[in-house]
Amino acid sequence: MTIQEMMSHVDHTQLKAYATWEDIKQLCEEAVAYKTASVCIPSCYVKRVRETFGDKITICTVVGFPLGYCNTEAKLAETRKAIEDGCDEIDMVINISDVKNGDYHKVVQEIIQIKAACDEHVLKVIIETCYLTREEKIAMCKAVTEAGADYIKTSTGFGTGGATAEDVKLMKEYIGREVKIKAAGGVSTLEDLKCFLELGCDRIGTSRAVGLIKGEATGGY
Repeated sequence: MTIQEMMSHVDHTQLKAYATWEDIKQLCEEAVAYKTASVCIPSCYVKRVRETFGDKITICTVVGFPLGYCNTEAKLAETRKAIEDGCDEIDMVINISDVKNGDYHKVVQEIIQIKAACDEHVLKVIIETCYLTREEKIAMCKAVTEAGADYIKTSTGFGTGGATAEDVKLMKEYIGREVKIKAAGGVSTLEDLKCFLELGCDRIGTSRAVGLIKGEATGGY
């Protein structure tokens, strides 16, 4: 697998609370240069990135991030505003409290509503695997499939753990055929990147990919 093939699956990410416009601009310039799948950025920068870079890049942002327990109406408002500002893809965080309460139907219904608000735009659903039991992970694979989302995503990168090979394998077994997998959090080497792609992930969320290619030691999501 070539470097360019790997980069074409990367959601080049900058979601730090203190990200400046210069940070975001650099991220976008790197995304154009390395032809990444998208940039994943805070929603407050979506409009400016669209105005600055036009159609040169695919813009992804996050909704209900990083904890997921805001109400559905708030997530819907975030989604609609992001799309209005020019966003192409939405990465939403499920309400993990609903999962822990065993209210899987409520999770499904929320995803359905946000997918409807996305219309033709891509929806990725972050289930934050580090907080879930095996049974809950399986239930979320089924929920994401039932709700018609485009992707299931392992992690926010802000929890107690990130993507693991074991979780990706489990997702591959239990998601529907139409659902793709995004691994995020803790992808720290090119070998990690290659491994997750070979396991069947279609996207990798990381801030490190460009630095790794340049041979730089980087930290972050």
